[in-house]
Amino acid sequence: MLLEGAIGDAYGAGFEFAEIEKIKAKNNITAYEIHPLFEEIKGKYTDDTQMSLAVAELLIEGKEWTALSIANKFVEVFKRDPRRGYAKRFYQFLYEIKDGQELLDNIHPKSERNGAAMRAYPIGILKNEKEILSKTELQASVTHQTEKAILAAQTIALTSHFFIYDKGKISELLIYLSDILDYEWKANWQGEVRVEAIETVEAVLTILTKESNLKSMLKKSVDFGGDVDTVASLALAIGKMNKNVENNLPSFLYDELENGNFGRDYIKKIDKELYQLKDARKNI
Repeated sequence: MLLEGAIGDAYGAGFEFAEIEKIKAKNNITAYEIHPLFEEIKGKYTDDTQMSLAVAELLIEGKEWTALSIANKFVEVFKRDPRRGYAKRFYQFLYEIKDGQELLDNIHPKSERNGAAMRAYPIGILKNEKEILSKTELQASVTHQTEKAILAAQTIALTSHFFIYDKGKISELLIYLSDILDYEWKANWQGEVRVEAIETVEAVLTILTKESNLKSMLKKSVDFGGDVDTVASLALAIGKMNKNVENNLPSFLYDELENGNFGRDYIKKIDKELYQLKDARKNI
């Protein structure tokens, strides 16, 4: 799950807010592309995956789920491996603060953007839906304490949960979400995806409900244009959990994904430990 999310993130990063001409010419799933702003991150994941790793690690560690523990983990994973992809001001903010308490004391969490949703899918590994909702809301509120951002994050976590626990047919996904969240998702997104939380989730749900293999999910995510690394990361991470979706991603996407201290092998390790929670941590 996390590995495919990182692949979608890294591939999509090469097309993030790119001109439509570049997308049409080069979005053929044959190579990682250079990011429009940061040439050094070719084949590397961005903040989407780093913050998803933070959430996954906190679940695995089994620490008390509080705003401070979440904030501390966000700062920890950034400090150990500073990387581009964060919004410019938030990157500088994380660079300057020393711990989670300082993050909580100084952040203004009123954004309706997709930052809380992009990292929520690991929470779907939990068995209890009410706990998924509460934990997702708390992690969202640390940075995005708004109704739309929280709803979007909860939707992503529940969608992940739907496939991990095989809750029903793909045609039943939107009904499942509506029953729990009392919100009607349409899943018929068209056009460029901004960094807004609701738009991002609509785009992801459109991909998940209409595509039957990971390669087509990746291509369609980028074809939208806009914040495509987030859409691609979420679509691949969650799509991987659907037993009816074919994983036909080209091998280069795995082989050429970065493999430093927190790269491919590390993500595989966290993926394995996270999935073990499905059976081993019944009390989470």
